[in-house]
Amino acid sequence: QVQLVESGGGLVQPGGSLRLSCAASGSIFSIGAMGWYRQAPGKQRELVATITSGGSTNYADSVKGRFTISRDNAKNTVYLQMNTLKPEDTAVYYCKANVALLGGYWGQGTQVTVSS
Repeated sequence: QVQLVESGGGLVQPGGSLRLSCAASGSIFSIGAMGWYRQAPGKQRELVATITSGGSTNYADSVKGRFTISRDNAKNTVYLQMNTLKPEDTAVYYCKANVALLGGYWGQGTQVTVSS
């Protein structure tokens, strides 16, 4: 089995920063693309950013220039550096990993609240 454990969420003031981490563990041969998604109350889950095993990245327009996704392949970990946070960034953030031969796995989610 594969587990994804997220950390780094919390309460931050508008304009502040947070760094999310997501570590994959278990029976992993290799991991392809990894990504971060978020779901705000009453809204559908949406893509925030993705990164391939080779380091190519993709961002939602709403976070371009403010968020940075990165990964450490040796640690099977993906990060999301979030700067200049806005109240509309408030959501539960989920990581996802595409594990070779096993498919896609989701983390349990971590709450990010941006409020003064």
